[in-house]
Amino acid sequence: MRKHLILAVVIAATMPAAMADSFQAMARVLTVAPYMQTISVPQQVCTTSSAPPTTGGVPGVGSVIGGIAGALLGSQVGQGNGRIAAAAVGAATGALAGQSMQQDAPQQPVQSCQTVYRTSQQADGYQVTYTYAGRQFTTVLPYDPGQSVQVTVQVHPAP
Repeated sequence: MRKHLILAVVIAATMPAAMADSFQAMARVLTVAPYMQTISVPQQVCTTSSAPPTTGGVPGVGSVIGGIAGALLGSQVGQGNGRIAAAAVGAATGALAGQSMQQDAPQQPVQSCQTVYRTSQQADGYQVTYTYAGRQFTTVLPYDPGQSVQVTVQVHPAP
């Protein structure tokens, strides 16, 4: 019984070798072409434009601030009705000055950026068509094999 068990183990261990075999052979190359892959590359594109100075987003702020400042300064001059008149003249003058200052303020640069994707072709090996044993095969290799390519042939018994 023990001999049969040892024999069975030996047979089982040698069966895969008997069932399949492989060897190296040379195949004739028919065509070789660069294998191109389309890739998408992100790129940031920025533009700069001029914008008016920010004043809280309210147009005419310069006139209002100038008018208030002019009225306060004008009210400090004179007495009675003269004080009221001076305040009115100060308010008008301040409003015109504030408006002029707001319009003459330097423009501020504003930058806006966005990501755009550009596609390009990139070589990623070689597409090789070859023939072996009367059959044609195509594969991608990291190198140009030339006129022949080495292949591994595996032989299995038919079921």
